[in-house]
Amino acid sequence: MTRRILIALLAALGAAALAGCGEKEETTSAPPSSQVRLMLDYYPNADHAGIYAAQGTGAFERAGLDVELVTPSDPAAPLKLLAAGKVDVAISYEPELLLARDQGADLVSIGALVQRPLTSIMALPKGKVRSVADLEGKTVGTAGIPYQSAYLKTILDEAGVDPASVREVNVGFNLVPAMVSGKVDATLGAFWNVEGVELQRAERDPVIIPVDEAGVPTYDELIFVVRAETARERGPYLRAFLRAVAQGHEALRENPQAGIRPLLEANPDLDRADTLAEVEATLPAFFPEDDELPFGWQDAAAWGRYGRWMVDNGLLEKPPLPRSLTNEFLPGAGIEPADDPAAAN
Repeated sequence: MTRRILIALLAALGAAALAGCGEKEETTSAPPSSQVRLMLDYYPNADHAGIYAAQGTGAFERAGLDVELVTPSDPAAPLKLLAAGKVDVAISYEPELLLARDQGADLVSIGALVQRPLTSIMALPKGKVRSVADLEGKTVGTAGIPYQSAYLKTILDEAGVDPASVREVNVGFNLVPAMVSGKVDATLGAFWNVEGVELQRAERDPVIIPVDEAGVPTYDELIFVVRAETARERGPYLRAFLRAVAQGHEALRENPQAGIRPLLEANPDLDRADTLAEVEATLPAFFPEDDELPFGWQDAAAWGRYGRWMVDNGLLEKPPLPRSLTNEFLPGAGIEPADDPAAAN
């Protein structure tokens, strides 16, 4: 059996396992005073507004949860601290989880926080880049993350641009300053809902091209990750947590101020007007396109396609296991224990 066929088979098995999901009676509250240490992926920002809405509206408290929101000192730290048992739930990225599992971490995604890629190609007028084709002969800044380099190659190949004609520069997290200063002609790594909105509001006239609109397979930008042991043994606890998070996002959809007020308290450096605009831009990405699906839904087939892309681009040493995710704990969703993909291979 070839590697490509094996990968396709594994992805199909993952999709089949989740296709059996259906309505079932669920526990909506955790045991009294259950403590949850939730580590964010970055400093508090618009991506976390629904979580802060859950905290600010009392959704966590009503669920019997005492949730502590922790900001990482290093964006690379959340999954490492989660694997070490230092936190209970971590917000991370689909590619980061697949990389961690490839290296042996026994972790599983239990829900999507942001349902589509936020990572984008961006350029300001001085870069003279209006489309991917215009990147030929230009300098592109990235944050130095390996899969961003793979994104760039895929995007250039899709547009028929010779990757050898494009100079890639690691600018770390200084993506916007690198564009403003003219150090680079464009960047790949900034989020359309944060940096993109800020540039638009500053009337910088940015060109913004989300990576999934330029050839990269779609994926869940932000996800909730737990240890597989937690997924196997603490179902009521996780259902209560995700139901409260879903309620927070519904409150945010009804009134963005429900999340902005506690978010600004957590991070006073945020600008209120910018944050409101960013939250409003992000709202559609918090929810599945299909209204019949619950908040946090993860498409196993899409995960399989993205995983195959990672293998094809040399980012994973082995095919991704079909049990990298589970939808069992989402509001109104569930699968029979015997098929539980949270039980990692």
